[in-house]
Amino acid sequence: MQKLQKFAVLTAMGVLSVAAAGSVPRGVGPEFASHYQSKDSFRCITNPDVEISASRVNDNTCDCPDGSDEPGTAACAHIDPLSPQQPLPGSSSGTTNATHALPGFWCANKGHVGTYVPFLYVNDGICDYDLCCDGTEEYASVGGTTCENRCAAIGKEHRRLAEEKDRKMRDAQTQRAKMIADSAALRMQTESRIVELENAIRVASAEKVALDAKYKELQKKDRNRVVKAGSGGGKLGVLLGQAKTRVNELREVLKNVSDERDQLRDKVNELDTVLRKLKEEYNPNFNDEGVKAAVKSFEDFAAREAEQPDTGDEDVSSVLAEDGEHSGINWAEFESSDDDSDIIYTLDAYLPAFLRDFIQNQKAALRDWLVENGLLAEKQNSASESQATREAREAKENAERDLQKKEQDVENEKTDLAKDYGPSSIFRALKGQCIDIDAGEYTYELCWLDKTSQKSKKGHGNTNMGNFQRIDYETADDEERLDGKSLGKGARMVLRYEDGQACWNGPNRKTDVWLGCSDKEEVWRVTEAEKCVYKMEVGTPAACDEQVEGKAHVKDEL
Repeated sequence: MQKLQKFAVLTAMGVLSVAAAGSVPRGVGPEFASHYQSKDSFRCITNPDVEISASRVNDNTCDCPDGSDEPGTAACAHIDPLSPQQPLPGSSSGTTNATHALPGFWCANKGHVGTYVPFLYVNDGICDYDLCCDGTEEYASVGGTTCENRCAAIGKEHRRLAEEKDRKMRDAQTQRAKMIADSAALRMQTESRIVELENAIRVASAEKVALDAKYKELQKKDRNRVVKAGSGGGKLGVLLGQAKTRVNELREVLKNVSDERDQLRDKVNELDTVLRKLKEEYNPNFNDEGVKAAVKSFEDFAAREAEQPDTGDEDVSSVLAEDGEHSGINWAEFESSDDDSDIIYTLDAYLPAFLRDFIQNQKAALRDWLVENGLLAEKQNSASESQATREAREAKENAERDLQKKEQDVENEKTDLAKDYGPSSIFRALKGQCIDIDAGEYTYELCWLDKTSQKSKKGHGNTNMGNFQRIDYETADDEERLDGKSLGKGARMVLRYEDGQACWNGPNRKTDVWLGCSDKEEVWRVTEAEKCVYKMEVGTPAACDEQVEGKAHVKDEL
């Protein structure tokens, strides 16, 4: 855009110069017109001590060392700034630098944008409409070449593209402002989330302390508890009570199954009676295939049942009989057996209640002191813990897991908050998003601030081209394009993706993602600058008019 504006200014200057001083020689640009005002003589632009007749301008002979006497021909096209100095007879120094004073042949391109074309293009028999749309560089019609003036159509298309480019620039600025606003909102959400998590951590920590204290208290009670059940004491008494309860439960289940069996047996007998009556009374000569099939099936069933042995109910009845001295288990025999642990209860029974409680509490305190000081091993038997203790332990463990998760979440949020998301944290708005481009047999994908990938279209898998590391700035030097898909000139953001998948006999892959201004996120081009080192040119509103503090930065338009 700056270049086009410059050409527009030069065109205006050229028009004013011509209007003021009349015509100038062919091929002279507006900024050099003042050197060709004299009607009688001409002084070489960079060698003013060399003066020639005005008639020798554009005579197809290179007279000036800087070629300025041939602005409209290719006579001095051979002058090259890399050529060695040549002696010049008549000059004050005797030598001159072989540098052309003029940038090229000036094409006014009325209706479009004026520009210079290389002198080598003048009268070469080729119409260079991309530079000289008015065809004036082929004025000699070499080889019969005639270049018509196409500036009207080309200029119209150029202005259409320029307007489209300006519209995209305005859209890009709008999108960038929205991205900055979205990023700020996301950052505030992260900060709020951190505050909420820190408050929740304080509450969870207090809850964990309370649950831990409750669990320890219940543990002490379990350690000091003496087990006694029924008239028998110790673990044998507990086991005896549990076994008796379990046997009674199984007996009850068996009784229910037996009752259900009896009901089903009554139904089978009823159906047997109906089918026997049908078999005996049906008319064999009556042609009803359904009745015949039913009778035949019943006869087969009756034959099978006759072969089955008769199982009586004695076994089930004996199991359902009540336990006692002559049937089942004689529980009284076990319950009346002596146990050494009963002596504890026998002694306690003769003590007053306050003294019994005092002794038990002192014994419990002594045991706790011995455990805490390492003189007595603590019993670690979760199977013997009470229901209340187990529930307290589970609640404490759940609280610990919840607290650890909250602490990890707040650490992740703080790490994300400190992460470099670019100017104004603008890339926060693109977090989690990916874009790609098809290129031959591969699809190249960029995931913002995450990774770059090369995906095979032939099912050969994906290749990691690098993981995001940091944001840098480098200077771009690309030509402007009317479609806007160019990095332009100046400082540009470069996203470094490194430590990708290793190449065969080479280093790990890495990708430099160069960002240019665009009204949407899109991958423009992907090239492999060197083995396993990729350059990805990407357009995004995030790269429009970014201000690089402390770095040289050239504002670039779309």
